[in-house]
Amino acid sequence: MSPEYAMDGVFSVKSDVFSFGVLVLEIISGKKNRGISISEYEGNLLAHAWSLWMHGNGFELVDKSISNSISMVEALNSIKVGLLCVQECPKDRPTMSSVVLMLSSKNASLTDPKHPGFFPTRASSTTESSKSKTNSASINELSVTIVEGR
Repeated sequence: MSPEYAMDGVFSVKSDVFSFGVLVLEIISGKKNRGISISEYEGNLLAHAWSLWMHGNGFELVDKSISNSISMVEALNSIKVGLLCVQECPKDRPTMSSVVLMLSSKNASLTDPKHPGFFPTRASSTTESSKSKTNSASINELSVTIVEGR
């Protein structure tokens, strides 16, 4: 889900581009965007991919199961396209037609990606404390909702 949609409810064609970029990075890495554990980037594939890319180690993102069947040039190109799609600002993201051209052309000149739109994950202790607060609010795990018309 694109950051602008998650935070502000704003949806556009660039929201789909963001989602496609996440999918590309998930395919290349063999990992899901959420729920992974990679050193200090626990739970966030986009942060991990960005860090590797910025340090010139994008090839480390490629899943071992596909590393023998894809050239590193193709893999790095796909990672770069994925990172271009998940840039934080929607106006910086390419259109889907541009993405198709980037992925199908071997000689496409790609701009450098800017910072992706990802959210740092909360520490598990914060999540656990919020869960315990929620559970302690109701003794019998029931809630009452009053429905009122507008």
